[in-house]
Amino acid sequence: MSDLKSYLTERCAFTDSLLEQWIPTAETAPATIHKAMRHSVFAGGKRLRPILCMAAAEACGGSKEAAGPSACAVECLHTYSLIHDDLPSMDNDDFRRGVPTCHKVYGDGIAVLAGDALQALAFELVVKTEATSRYNAAHLVKELALTAGSLHLVGGQVADLEGEGKKLPLEDLRFIHENKTAALLTTSLKLGGMSADATAEQMQALHEFGMATGLAFQIIDDILDVTQTTEKLGKSAGKDMASEKSTYPALIGLDASRDEAHRLTQKAHDVLAIFGAGGQRLQELADYLLARDY
Repeated sequence: MSDLKSYLTERCAFTDSLLEQWIPTAETAPATIHKAMRHSVFAGGKRLRPILCMAAAEACGGSKEAAGPSACAVECLHTYSLIHDDLPSMDNDDFRRGVPTCHKVYGDGIAVLAGDALQALAFELVVKTEATSRYNAAHLVKELALTAGSLHLVGGQVADLEGEGKKLPLEDLRFIHENKTAALLTTSLKLGGMSADATAEQMQALHEFGMATGLAFQIIDDILDVTQTTEKLGKSAGKDMASEKSTYPALIGLDASRDEAHRLTQKAHDVLAIFGAGGQRLQELADYLLARDY
């Protein structure tokens, strides 16, 4: 097994090569919308969700090639959510992934439409995943749709907006993080499992791993927002404090937040036993997400 850095680099490049094929070129009419979509998709993201999708497939005996369409689908859905999250009516951010946000370059209207188009493209791509004995296109679309809608991603965003300026109970903050962040990360893993015809037991393990890792990921994000610079993060640092948002550091402090992220990562490790040696890459990725500093 190659070292993690090489794995991340190779899987990122593989994802980008597929996205290049499947996202319309900047010359495709109407050019403005496709330029805006590509501006945000190819702004230098780490491709964590596609990589987790492919790693989950491999843990279940599948391949990156079989998981490729689903991996690109979750990246399109994720990027759409970032474009909309950055809008002035939402988090009002000027930078994302180290470059000006979509609305700062193309205006609010085009940014909204670029996000809409990427969400639609996500469903076009996910059905490119070949059916297996247990899962077909309907299973894949249902998984992605439930995550994208009001019960998870959109619902988490609504709760986040309504929580601004309030000191939320920890359980309410956890609800936001689990739905706005952890749900899509979990779906990335589950779509990868579906591409490899995962058993029900393997799918449950991927779900539990994703929810624990996703919440730990967002807690680390909360920590980095108050400990790192805008240059390091590639997005505006200190936004949570400026927006008077409840965060784990604000509610329980930095040390307790780090402890909780460590606890969740250990929980994620524990559920990987079902995969044996095949779960090693997922374990490494959980540790990588815990230790990141941007």
